[in-house]
Amino acid sequence: MSKKKPNAKLKRSLAHIIRKVFTENPESTLSHRQVCQLIDVREKALRKLAYNVLEDLKREKFISSMSHGDYKLNQSSNFIEGSLQITQRGAGFVVTDNKDETDVFIAPHNLNQGLGGDRVKVQITKHGKSRDEGVIIEVVERERTQFVGTIQLNEKFAFLIPDNSRVGTDIFIPKEKLKNAKNGEKVLVKITKWPKSADNPYGEVIEILGKESGNSGNDVEMISILVNQGLDFRFENDVLSEAEAVGMDLDPEEVAKRRDFRSVTTFTIDPVDAKDFDDAISYNLLENGNLEVGIHIADVSHYVRPGMAMDDEALKRSNSVYLVDRVVPMLPEQLSNMACSLRPNEDKYSFSTVVEIDKDGKIYNQWFGKTVIHSNRRFTYEEAQEIIEGKDGDYQDEIRTLDKIAKVLRKKRLKNGAMNIESEEVRFVLDESGHPESLIIKRSKDAHKLVEEYMLLANRLVATFVSKKKDKHNRIPFVYRCHDKPDQAKIELFSLFIKKFGYEIETGDPNRISNNINTLLGDIRYKNEYSLIQSMAIRSMAKAIYDTDNVGHYGLAFNYYTHFTSPIRRYADLVVHRILQETLTDNKHKYGDELNGICKRISRMERKAVEAERESTKFFQTLYVVDKIGQEFDGTVSGIADFGMFVKMDENQCEGMIPIQEIPGDRFRFDAEKFQIVGSKTGKTYNFGDQVRVKIYEVSTRKRQIDLEMVK
Repeated sequence: MSKKKPNAKLKRSLAHIIRKVFTENPESTLSHRQVCQLIDVREKALRKLAYNVLEDLKREKFISSMSHGDYKLNQSSNFIEGSLQITQRGAGFVVTDNKDETDVFIAPHNLNQGLGGDRVKVQITKHGKSRDEGVIIEVVERERTQFVGTIQLNEKFAFLIPDNSRVGTDIFIPKEKLKNAKNGEKVLVKITKWPKSADNPYGEVIEILGKESGNSGNDVEMISILVNQGLDFRFENDVLSEAEAVGMDLDPEEVAKRRDFRSVTTFTIDPVDAKDFDDAISYNLLENGNLEVGIHIADVSHYVRPGMAMDDEALKRSNSVYLVDRVVPMLPEQLSNMACSLRPNEDKYSFSTVVEIDKDGKIYNQWFGKTVIHSNRRFTYEEAQEIIEGKDGDYQDEIRTLDKIAKVLRKKRLKNGAMNIESEEVRFVLDESGHPESLIIKRSKDAHKLVEEYMLLANRLVATFVSKKKDKHNRIPFVYRCHDKPDQAKIELFSLFIKKFGYEIETGDPNRISNNINTLLGDIRYKNEYSLIQSMAIRSMAKAIYDTDNVGHYGLAFNYYTHFTSPIRRYADLVVHRILQETLTDNKHKYGDELNGICKRISRMERKAVEAERESTKFFQTLYVVDKIGQEFDGTVSGIADFGMFVKMDENQCEGMIPIQEIPGDRFRFDAEKFQIVGSKTGKTYNFGDQVRVKIYEVSTRKRQIDLEMVK
């Protein structure tokens, strides 16, 4: 047995190398001898092994056998490209760009140096009923080379055990590359090389971050979350230098080129802790009784231009990331919090959508262009909400009038089929050391909806305007925010889910689904299961993405939609600003085919940001309950799987899991058809939304995991 294992490993390595030879020489006909020369194989045993590999590849139809024992790449072989995702068990799935193609399964021994997140080329080796299987033949683009984890020290070398188990491998670190890192310390490691014959990549320690979780504060954990999602947590010097060179004073010549709104009443409404003010609203009552409303957006494109280090960095990051205790900005603070931010009592450059609108929400005129503004007042959401509810305050007439129009616009959207989602967010209150001492549930109120409606209006109008313009009789390349119609199978699953609460909706007509869900959510607004059902409704919808092909926005019921209103924190908006300005000035459009790649990247990075934010929340949840082990709580079943049952505790909104084998009273199993957990003898069932009482059994901040047990 001891001889077979190294042979099998060597054969896999040879197969990987030989596959690459043929993919890099797709038109060449190569003999066994030529292949051995190209890969520098001279020993007799290895040459024989290479021949066996060639014959295996021929049987797999990766290569075809030509005359005289020559081989050539089989051009009819199925090759696909996609993004590699690694499971906790070490297998992989390649997700393709084609929405109609299913994921391709990659067995652990066929990963061939692919790491989680990498762009890879795959050959399909087996077609299955539910999904195909394949082998990675090339890593097209390494997603990231830096990882955070824990040092596991041996006498002459060490391994990095990555915090993110979905990386797919540990990293070998020679002792001279440790930078004095000790066993058990958290470190940042960079992969330096990955020899073809090695199971693990080689790396070096870049930075020692501190002791393992629990001993070094939240900084290490947040850095770990960011790095393991492939998100940068600091800016390079060239980016910072460019940002520091940006001054706060406006250029009079530039001001003269812009429409001047500095004498018009203007204000911002933002969260109490906000520092990057993307948007402001101006209010001007016209003689005809209509309102001129300006939706003014920070003009980041004036400062950040193609070819600059700041622009490259902004595309790389694609968006700001909002963790529980910090913001990781897309742009350095000199821009995001200072020069670009629409701070009160300062003149600022902006890019604006200006509309003439009446009190019934009817638009008579619209204008887009570069402006200069002066914000008269900075409101928090809470301050604006108090004014809406009747308290006297600055600009109370303006705010109340804008609120009434916003409510009209919202009512029209919902009538047209927009989803009526009430945002609900759990926020931790942190003490001076950054430890969560309490939590609050933030719900969207009228002040939030006021801002939201005017931002939605600007986004829709910009998208419609550019879409209907032509560039030399061709469609202008543009970035749309797309949200496709829901998948019928997911809607049927949602229908099954709500039946457990005694509710039903009609799912036959795709165009009526959003209205039907809205009616249901309105009916149950004040019931305990509302939050759970709304969450499940959102999960049953398609994911919104950026795309150059417009399919409309189902959730908002808009035919044309884009992101224009947040260029400080989203790269999509910065690109939209540039395209809009080119369209307004009849300049040649700089963006072409590369816009497809930009859309794919910013969609991918948005998903990574969401994952990082989610993991950050899980970490703080574990931190919040780590001293509550042994305490009992009432909870609601929030998720069901073949391995266990998730329960959200009512008092603290934290979610934990009960392993299926630990549920007392019977031997339980997961019924996939009915989507419930069933007792084999008693027939006792557990469903979504069931009320249960649980005890916190164990908490792991490192794994971001809360283990619960059922209280009988």
